[in-house]
Amino acid sequence: MLTLRSKQGLRRRGSASMERTGAHSGKRWLPGLLVLAATSWLFVIYFHLAVFRGPPIVSAPRGPLAEDASGGGGGGGDGQRFLLLHHEERLRKVKAPPATRGDALRTARDDDCQGRYVYIHDLPPRFNADILANCRHWYPWMDMCVYLENGGLGRPVDNADGVFADEGWYATDHFGLDVIFHSRMRQYECLTGDSSRAAAVFVPFYAGFDVVQHLWGVNSTAREKDALALDLADWLTRRPEWRAMGGRDHFFLSGRTAYDHQRQTDSDSEWGNKLLRLPAVQNMTALFVEKLPWTSYDFAVPYPTYFHPASDAQVAEWQRRMRATRRDWLFSFAGGARGDPYSIRHQLIGQCASSSFCRLVRCGKNQRNCLVPSTFMRVFQGTRFCLQPTGDTMTRRSAFDAIMAGCVPVFFHPDSAHTQYRWHLPDAHDTYSVLIPEAHVRAGNVSIEETLRAIPQDVAERMTETVIGLIPRLVYADPRSKLETLRDAVDVTVEAVIGRVNKLREEMGRGQGHLLQMQT
Repeated sequence: MLTLRSKQGLRRRGSASMERTGAHSGKRWLPGLLVLAATSWLFVIYFHLAVFRGPPIVSAPRGPLAEDASGGGGGGGDGQRFLLLHHEERLRKVKAPPATRGDALRTARDDDCQGRYVYIHDLPPRFNADILANCRHWYPWMDMCVYLENGGLGRPVDNADGVFADEGWYATDHFGLDVIFHSRMRQYECLTGDSSRAAAVFVPFYAGFDVVQHLWGVNSTAREKDALALDLADWLTRRPEWRAMGGRDHFFLSGRTAYDHQRQTDSDSEWGNKLLRLPAVQNMTALFVEKLPWTSYDFAVPYPTYFHPASDAQVAEWQRRMRATRRDWLFSFAGGARGDPYSIRHQLIGQCASSSFCRLVRCGKNQRNCLVPSTFMRVFQGTRFCLQPTGDTMTRRSAFDAIMAGCVPVFFHPDSAHTQYRWHLPDAHDTYSVLIPEAHVRAGNVSIEETLRAIPQDVAERMTETVIGLIPRLVYADPRSKLETLRDAVDVTVEAVIGRVNKLREEMGRGQGHLLQMQT
């Protein structure tokens, strides 16, 4: 048996042995604890670095992390402060902004606009705004300033008799396209301030309004008529944007016919200016409401009508209304006779007046009813076919008014539409119009009534539907708004201009620059 003293000695030795064992054991576990702690920190650092491989987070810290960084908060503040400081240090090294939804939208927009960008020259005001300031003096018999209101659309029409819709209809001047087109181009969806990205370059020169200042009531010399056109050519050819293609990617518009810009001599008494005869202008794409038949660098765009929709819904509603309207008259003619003995208008008026199937609206100097848009628009809406002879020139704004009313136009010369508006009207001319050669009418060899009555009813109705379907691409939408899915006359025109420029660019790449003026 162990004595009490032996037991006490044994306990002391055991206690000392345990202390030695515990100390030795602590020394053995210490490296493991250090490895575990280091592993934990390595995991934290790895996770943190992995996060920073993705898009950096730029929002301000919130919650406890923000509180710890500012000196508040509770336990673990030192570690979180380390993470925040490290996070901010990484942010300071980031040069590019993070990807955002806005960037994604811009990227999508860039994709949509690729190859469609348009650069607009910032012309000195003498080429546009200053011309408008003289609007009261363009014509000696009327003030044109009222027609420049609402982005060039003019004032809203009076719809007291219900011929028009309550919205989207304006008293638009048929030669007022300079401002309308420019206003629409300002909200073209693919504008760029970098001309090197542009597929085409728009020159907002009010060529039509410029020339009209010198046509009536003034004794302008040839030099005065040409002054601004020459000034423009000089200004453009000095610009770096011009040098990219020698101006072949540039386009401009005149709201008048090309005949007003092709004066052949320097006689003061000859009509118009010589804008189209300038070499620089012949390198550009020139747009008019009526082109010259023998040139390849000018193109016709539709006359502006009274309809300028602000939304797709306004177009759809008007089309629905024109499909539903009754057309009690087979054909109609709205217009006046001409002093020209070779004009076929005398024959048209005579044939219409003698037919029970025709509605005639006579227009003369003392008959102001033709100055009221609703007068002939009401007639067009109730007619299947609308006669559209040549006017002072080969084309008429009335043809487009008729189409707005769902009336099939009847032409008497191919230059009245078929050879003119190739970008906007179908190549199959017989699907939307009728052509009766004017020589046959003038010779008295053809009856308009019999010709139109011979068209089967189902064919005539399909033609009406085709005409109504053309309305969106022939209107100039309200420049203060934007159509969502429909393409108006400006959209169609810009697309065609870009297509032409691309063709010229390819020809230049093949070394065919010397052929540019001979090709479309």
